[in-house]
Amino acid sequence: MRGASAKPTKNQALPPAEPVKDPTAHRSPIDYALQRRASLYAFFNGGMLSSEFCDADPYLLKAAKFHGEATGSPCPVCKDPDFVHVTYVYGDQLGPYSGRVRQAVDLPEMAKSFGEFKVYVVEVCQRCHWNFLTKTYVLGDGVPRRAPRTPRDLIDLEGNS
Repeated sequence: MRGASAKPTKNQALPPAEPVKDPTAHRSPIDYALQRRASLYAFFNGGMLSSEFCDADPYLLKAAKFHGEATGSPCPVCKDPDFVHVTYVYGDQLGPYSGRVRQAVDLPEMAKSFGEFKVYVVEVCQRCHWNFLTKTYVLGDGVPRRAPRTPRDLIDLEGNS
């Protein structure tokens, strides 16, 4: 139906569950390795300016500083060893927790607790500000759920902004 919301309202029934064998298995994966390689090639061969690649948002740099997980490899641009991945989760069923940074160890438990959410993994260098979306995938057990209510302390913060 045109113009209708895809989200179920409070009184609407949730859609039927999708069959998912393993909620922790990556579904619909997209790997951006080829785009990354092309970008690095263009960068090192004079096709692009460093300002086009090393432009991490201040919030992404802060997330990398406090929540980043070591990649085990150096930055491809400046060779800094403190190169990290930052993992974000998005989904309607996450409610107020959508768009948050999560640790990789938290994802299997989340996959069993939510029907579906999308994971974005971004590599970030705090030294030269290189950042690149490396992969995305979907997790979840396939059972639709209503989003959790917004906690009272979050409502208070949103009201005072």
